Amino acid sequence: MGLARPLLLWYGQGMASAKNDFAIYCCELLSGVGPCTAKRMFGGFGISTGGLTFALVADLGGGEVLWLKADEGTRGLFEAQGCGRFTYEITRNGERAAHSLNYYSAPEEAMESPALMLPWARLAFDCALKARAAKPARKPKATAKTKAPAKVKAKTKAPPAKKSRA
Repeated sequence: MGLARPLLLWYGQGMASAKNDFAIYCCELLSGVGPCTAKRMFGGFGISTGGLTFALVADLGGGEVLWLKADEGTRGLFEAQGCGRFTYEITRNGERAAHSLNYYSAPEEAMESPALMLPWARLAFDCALKARAAKPARKPKATAKTKAPAKVKAKTKAPPAKKSRA
């Protein structure tokens, strides 16, 4: 028997509630890729492992759904399983428009067990890794200790006034 590892770390509300029970369950389903953390995010939850978000739990009007990270190469796999794309409406300049993210709903049968979810969790995690690698590296924020000293204007003395001979 293998070593036991924690299924999830929980941040947010101290007590489980109907609102976060589903997020906890999703962390258990996705734990095959590593210990998962669910954090409150935009009215739903972001699910990550090792600081990398690869899944979301959100209600876009039809109840809470587990959304898995996808990309151009994996989109067809999700669509072949009948998974819907994470799409919501935004309003810009008074015009409503659909906006989507590279997340797809998890296949229904995969929601039954961690074993059935494992290939989909790995796929989503790999997509998140690729997306992170494609982003340019961010410069670390300067802290008080690492900030460069402020430039100080050098004070120049005015030349002494010439005395006039009268």
